Amino acid sequence: MISEHASPLAAKGGLGGADGGGQNVFVAELAAELGRQGHYVTVYTRRDAPALPRRVRLAPGVTVEHVPAGPAERIAKDDLLPWMRDFGLYLEQRWAAEAPDVAHAHFWMSGLAALQAAAPLMTRRVPVVQTYHALGAVKRRHQGGRDTSPPARLRLERTIGRSAGAVIATCADEVAELTAMDVPRERISVVPCGVDLRLFTPDGPRWEGPWPGEDAAGGRERHRLVVLSRLVERKGVDTAIRALAHLPDAELAVAGGPPRGDLDADPEVRRLRGVARDAGVAERVEFLGRLGREEVPPLLRSASLVVTLPWYEPFGMVPLEAMACGVPVVASAVGGHLDTVVDGGTGLLVPPRDPEAAAAAIRGLLDDPAGRAALGFAAAERARERYSWTRVAADTAGVYERAAALSGVAA
Repeated sequence: MISEHASPLAAKGGLGGADGGGQNVFVAELAAELGRQGHYVTVYTRRDAPALPRRVRLAPGVTVEHVPAGPAERIAKDDLLPWMRDFGLYLEQRWAAEAPDVAHAHFWMSGLAALQAAAPLMTRRVPVVQTYHALGAVKRRHQGGRDTSPPARLRLERTIGRSAGAVIATCADEVAELTAMDVPRERISVVPCGVDLRLFTPDGPRWEGPWPGEDAAGGRERHRLVVLSRLVERKGVDTAIRALAHLPDAELAVAGGPPRGDLDADPEVRRLRGVARDAGVAERVEFLGRLGREEVPPLLRSASLVVTLPWYEPFGMVPLEAMACGVPVVASAVGGHLDTVVDGGTGLLVPPRDPEAAAAAIRGLLDDPAGRAALGFAAAERARERYSWTRVAADTAGVYERAAALSGVAA
């Protein structure tokens, strides 16, 4: 696996920074489950600190290898393109000695490095499987002039999709985007993200942190809404805050972003606090900062509802994690949410960037405790039946085998 900016090792710590989120978890969980199923996996990710060891064991059968490509420091993912040639050269040298059966690239720049490395190793000897995790065309459509991607991204993504042996889309909506890029439909397979069903369960401890809606004795006075997100504008946290203005008996906890001690210096946190002040809800919004993975399930279980309202979402792992905890979701009707959240069955879907619609959906569920409980039960069942990492890894391995067979390599 190649995951140039999203190290799976970060999934063990707190996520929620600008470039740390679902892809880190996806790569970590998929690699670990493939290891459990008997495969040997090396995940190549960029060395972004000088003290990192060359190789680290992530799980049985799984090793993370740090690639020297660019300076050993944190670099925003949109600024990494100049270093992808060095990344590819490193892979080429490693694979010349011991070629993998399959290379699975995560994100478009990883695809560039993988294809560069595979090309000299005899024609089609190393089949490349591509998962984009996000598409430049979608990002540009929604962010316009605020898109910081390299100008060549759309052209290169199209080339990668047409050159890879197989492309894995994480939702049905992505298939339409890929075919519009002229990626051959017969090379595209849909395999969703998964959820850790051992960690995310309906039963277990609940969050015990301080809340603006508790009295001195710890008694509850308000419904608790939870947002778990990277703190970037497109995630729509401001939509959830504005919706709170229509919900006087609710409070909002926002988890993600920098560590709690660094929140005051974060530009997006300052912007969101300004949104809360302008909406008159500042005293009912609590920023929790970055949480460790073990802290997330108790937080989700403490919620009356989990709210996730991005402008667009390639897949979206938070709805799955909430569903696995038996908590209904109010989510924007975009991308992967259209696959995971059954509208009226496991939660409610609302238009993006529409605080009034979000507030109306939340109000309806808060006023119907029995209906909310039924949605939560159905959500947990859906997560268990469809989104286990065991199933996702097996389906992914099936794509690997088909790509290897087409290339003439036995995986």
